[in-house]
Amino acid sequence: VVATACFTHNRSIIRLRHGKTPYELMHGKQPDLSFFHVFGALCYPTNDSENVDKLQPKADIRIFIGYAPTKKAFRIYNRRTRRIVETIHVEFDELTAMASEQSSSGPALHDMTPGTINSRLVQKPSSSASYVSPSRNDWDLLFQLMFDELL
Repeated sequence: VVATACFTHNRSIIRLRHGKTPYELMHGKQPDLSFFHVFGALCYPTNDSENVDKLQPKADIRIFIGYAPTKKAFRIYNRRTRRIVETIHVEFDELTAMASEQSSSGPALHDMTPGTINSRLVQKPSSSASYVSPSRNDWDLLFQLMFDELL
């Protein structure tokens, strides 16, 4: 998340002196921002390597959880198999995530942390706390409401 924030920051903050972003000053062109997507958005892998039988559904609904740290790929969570997969072949449904966020009466998905999901309290993360990677159960709890709305 920090790498994504820095990447975005360098491509969006405009320098008043030149009226351009640092990226534009360095490279002489505007950055390509088509790689960015809404965290928590529903997505569908288009080139899935799983063996699909004749009577099985063609695609699982998956959730975009971030970017791969070492390559240009998306990290998506499959709730059915409880696996996180890295792939570049994904179609996103960001409008559903944004509509769900606006219509919910509770805190938004991006404001919730695994520690606050059960209590429904939204807390600001402290800067001195070390990062702990969420468990698979945490991902299930986080996206339970979204899947309940879809099914």
